[in-house]
Amino acid sequence: MHLIDIGANLTHESFAEDLTAVLHRARSAGVMQQVVTGTSVDSSAAAIALHAAYPALLFATVGIHPHHASDLDAPALQHLTDLAGQAGVVAIGECGLDYFRNLSPRDAQIAAFHAQLELAERLQLPVFLHQRDAHADFMAVLKEHIGNLKAAVAHCFTGQANELDDYLNNGLSIGITGWICDERRGEHLKALVRQIPADRLMIETDSPYLLPRSLRPKPEGRRNEPAFLLEVARVVAEARGETLQQLAHSTSAAASHFFALPPVPDYA
Repeated sequence: MHLIDIGANLTHESFAEDLTAVLHRARSAGVMQQVVTGTSVDSSAAAIALHAAYPALLFATVGIHPHHASDLDAPALQHLTDLAGQAGVVAIGECGLDYFRNLSPRDAQIAAFHAQLELAERLQLPVFLHQRDAHADFMAVLKEHIGNLKAAVAHCFTGQANELDDYLNNGLSIGITGWICDERRGEHLKALVRQIPADRLMIETDSPYLLPRSLRPKPEGRRNEPAFLLEVARVVAEARGETLQQLAHSTSAAASHFFALPPVPDYA
């Protein structure tokens, strides 16, 4: 089994004390590579440092989450640009729009989104996208750039059929998390994942968030971790009518191609 977690927030403080054990459990579960999400200048730099420590296993995105969009002034954008050129960086993001919480004003979110898409265009790096309760504005901004982007993935897709259609019709790949394991709010995703072409479907934990509700036994805490990607893969495979092995192969091939990841070395 070879799985790739395309979205793990391993710079989160909850992993500070036991990251080595977390990575060991992930490898034991077949999660052989992970993309560590950058959501601010500091967390992006920390993600790059994790790649330096685990160069065969961990890779980094560099970006400003819409929650932090107000922080993206000219010096921060320059710092982000400098970080994006470092070894181990495989995408720009997490970037996009979040109108659910509006922790940054909407105009600041839109400006930061444009700035990061422009950075991705210049560097010809894929983009790792976030959208919540902002679909119309998100698509309006994205369509201004999509023709010049190398590739784009809608991270943690939780939306409805019309949103999926818009993403697929504009060439986006789709990231599915443990949201699909939640019978209260993610059941609709089980039908929608059947519509995603295999070469554009990827899986992720978004750990430490979104612990799969279907996971048995449940961990003592509520922290999600990359080892639990196996449960996401199981549920997605079942929804698509595929074997776990088929799903693991196709999603890993899609992720490897999208992020231009190197092969996993024999010793990993």
